[in-house]
Amino acid sequence: MVTDRVVPASPLSRALLLSVMVGLGGARATAAQEVGMSDEGIDALGRFAALALECVHKEYPNKIAHVLQGDEDVAPPRELTPAFFGCYDWHSSVHGHWLLARLARVSPDAEFAPAARAALERSLSAANIEGEAEYLAGDGRVSFERPYGLAWLLQLAAELREWDDAAARGWSRNLEPLEAAAAERIRDWLPKLAYPIRAGEHSQSAFAFGLILDWARIAGDEETKALLSETAQRLYARDRDCPLAYEPSGQDFLSPCLAEADLMRRVLGPAEYADWLESFLPGIPPDDRSVWLVPAIVTDRSDPKLAHLDGLNLSRAWMLEGIISGLPEEDPRLPSLRSAADQHRRRGLEGVTGEFYEGGHWLGSFATYLVTGRGLPSS
Repeated sequence: MVTDRVVPASPLSRALLLSVMVGLGGARATAAQEVGMSDEGIDALGRFAALALECVHKEYPNKIAHVLQGDEDVAPPRELTPAFFGCYDWHSSVHGHWLLARLARVSPDAEFAPAARAALERSLSAANIEGEAEYLAGDGRVSFERPYGLAWLLQLAAELREWDDAAARGWSRNLEPLEAAAAERIRDWLPKLAYPIRAGEHSQSAFAFGLILDWARIAGDEETKALLSETAQRLYARDRDCPLAYEPSGQDFLSPCLAEADLMRRVLGPAEYADWLESFLPGIPPDDRSVWLVPAIVTDRSDPKLAHLDGLNLSRAWMLEGIISGLPEEDPRLPSLRSAADQHRRRGLEGVTGEFYEGGHWLGSFATYLVTGRGLPSS
C-alpha cells in the first residue's frame, strides 16, 4: 500500500511536504521556523505547480510518437490526443496532470490549487478521455507509451481514486475507460516479456512496474497486482551484482540498478529483501563515511537529453528512500543509504528551475514525486 502523506527523511523534504500540507499562504513563517527552512524552499512546490500549469495546455513545441496508417492520420496533437497534448510529449503531459492532482489534493488551500483544478477540469472531460481511448486503440499502437507513459497514466488514476473530492471523483470516472485500457494493455504484455528492460530511459521495466503495482493496490486490481508480483519475481529475483559502477549513462533519468531494488522492496518482506539486496548491490557500505554513489553532473540544461541527468538525481533520491523503507530498522546499510539519498535530493532539486523548457516540462513531476513521498509505504 502506498501513502499520500508520508514525510520523507531529509529536512528539505520535510519542509517541502509541510509547506504543502499547510498551504503556501499565511503559514509560511511557521513552516520555515519549524523546519529551519527559507521562504525560497517553501515556495518550491508552488514553482513545481507553475511548471505544470505552464505546459499542460501548451501544444508546441511537441514531439509525438505517432504511427501513420494513411493521410487521414495526419492531425495536430490536440486532435490526436485531446487530453494529453501539452508538455512536449504525451507522457510528460500525463505526469504533469498527475503533479497538479497530487498538489491540489494534498494542499487544497494553496494559491495554485484553483488553477490546478481548472486545468484538470479542462483536460479530463469525458469527451477528451474518449478521444484518448480511441487513439490508444488505433492500429499500430500496441506499444504506444508502453510502459512509461501507461505507468504514469495509472498513477494519475490512482491519485484521483484516493482524492476525497467531488470533482476528483468525476474526473476519476471520466478517466476509467482509458485507465482500464492501459491496465489491459499491461496485462497482455507482461506474460510475453521474456526479459527485463534495463534501460535508463522510458523503456525501463522496473520503474514502470513499481508505479503500476502501486496503482493496482490502490485500485484493488488483484489480477494486475498478482501478475506484476509474479513477473517481478520471474525477471529479477535471481539477479546478482548489479553493475552500479557503470551508471549513469550519458542521458539516463532512471537508474537500472536502483529502480530494480526499489521495485523488489514492494514484493519482498524486510528480511527477505535485506538478503536479496546484499546479493544484488553488495557494495553498499555499512556506514555513511564511504562515498559510494555520487550525484550525476549536468553540463547543459538546455540540451533535452543531457538534462535527463537532473531527473536521474531526483529519481535516485526517491528510489534510495524506497530501498530504505523496505529494510529492517536495524540494517547497518541505512546510514549510507540515507546519506546518498540526501545528496541526490539536494542536487536534483537544484536543477528544477524552469529556466529551460527542455527540463521544465517534466522535472517538476519528478520533484513532486520525491518531496511528497509518493510511493513510500505507510508507517
